[in-house]
Amino acid sequence: MGKRLIVQRRGRGGSVFRSPSWKRVGDVKYSPLTDVELKSVIKGKVEALLHDPGRGAPVALVKFENGVRELIVAPEGLSVGQVIAKGVAASIDVGNILPIGKIPEGTLICNVEAKPGDGGKFARASGSYATIVAQAPDKTIIRLPSGKLKSLNPKCRATIGVVAGGGRTEKPFVKAGTKYYRVKVKAWKWPVVRGKAMVAASHPHGGGHHPKGSPPVPRTAPPGQKVGHIAARRTGRKKGTPRKRR
Repeated sequence: MGKRLIVQRRGRGGSVFRSPSWKRVGDVKYSPLTDVELKSVIKGKVEALLHDPGRGAPVALVKFENGVRELIVAPEGLSVGQVIAKGVAASIDVGNILPIGKIPEGTLICNVEAKPGDGGKFARASGSYATIVAQAPDKTIIRLPSGKLKSLNPKCRATIGVVAGGGRTEKPFVKAGTKYYRVKVKAWKWPVVRGKAMVAASHPHGGGHHPKGSPPVPRTAPPGQKVGHIAARRTGRKKGTPRKRR
């Protein structure tokens, strides 16, 4: 009898497949909106730059004038001891947080909120940024790191600058041990074995010495059956297209 498929074991929720969220430094997001922030500006001092396990970008610990400590995604150029501002009257300087409706067109921003007060959803990965494209009375259009244009509420907050840690992916892993620790802290299951390399008892694609086509499975298929071409509209070579010679 073979082992259960990895998708079946992951869904069971055992300790091996549980994300090590207890290692995180905390919730990296903006604090809830305050009246001071909506009317003027509140200043804060960067107390430390921290490493968050599983996150490629550094995290800044900021203490504001009202005594609230906040973890934010650190942009490039932010330093310990630097004073930043948050609010509608904040200046357009690196590290400052203000509504995107108050940011001029062409400015690079990061950690952008999808809805006012949600803490930040877009452009949070190391080296990523969004761009203010256009301003309108009822919406602000930004360009996401993917290149897609998105319309948002002008009251959504964002940090001025580019997320620190850019170029992280350009360095190769070199050895399997480095990759092991990289995936361990993110609860990824690695290495990934091809289904057709397994025995028939361990995977629907396993067994046999010849390649076999796997028919599409419905999106509602249970774990174990839901492998291969999931809800595929079509598979195989299109008629009329030449077969590639090897």
